[in-house]
Amino acid sequence: MSSRRATAIATAVTGSLLTASFSAVMILSFTASADDQGPGSGKGGKAMDAAPAGVELTTLLPEKISVDNSSKKTAITATVKNEGTKESGDLHLLVVGFDGLKVTNVQGCSAIGEKDLPPGSNSGFKCSVGALAAGKSKSYAVDATYDLSKAGKICLPVMSADGKKTFWQQGPVPFGTTNPSPNAPATPLLLGTDNKPVAPGGDTLPKTGVGDDVLPLGAAGAALIAAGAAGLYWSQRRPGQRPLES
Repeated sequence: MSSRRATAIATAVTGSLLTASFSAVMILSFTASADDQGPGSGKGGKAMDAAPAGVELTTLLPEKISVDNSSKKTAITATVKNEGTKESGDLHLLVVGFDGLKVTNVQGCSAIGEKDLPPGSNSGFKCSVGALAAGKSKSYAVDATYDLSKAGKICLPVMSADGKKTFWQQGPVPFGTTNPSPNAPATPLLLGTDNKPVAPGGDTLPKTGVGDDVLPLGAAGAALIAAGAAGLYWSQRRPGQRPLES
């Protein structure tokens, strides 16, 4: 075999290996980042009614999500956790959407009827968590849509099974971006960031929802109130109201 031919073959093989390696890296990178929502965060969360002794409840939302610009669909992981030293007792987790963020499904959970949704919200699901042992958590896959021409918020209250107490509530906390990308396939959103609408000339957010007004939760027996940068919180239960029915 001539040296020229050997060199040509070696160059071709090397090129093929480099191409294969590059393709593998691209595939692995895409797979790793496609569902990467970053670490969970309790941003916008607050303890409400006193939990049973030894029970410390919290919730987590991803630090970032991505909205498909054509379908407006997004996926969110909602987690409830007992960071205490004793079992929690039976719990319910609510997943409620506001303004531009609408919750369309939560795996294993039931939709909250329209009449039982708090004013200002557009959707909600109730999850029967059951009892969480000390140090244990439970996560739920949340399907949602996001109208990027509006603000969008999500709220996660953790309640007693009878709906009379709200032990913890995260939000309503916003997902949003200050750098909209309407021409890209998807728009990344960050937790705790007010959304800048994609619509042309949208310098300010449209007024949606009910702002700072007190919002009764209806049958659940809690209320939404303004709470600074963290948004509205369920608190100040109103006597005489029945809990949400399954």
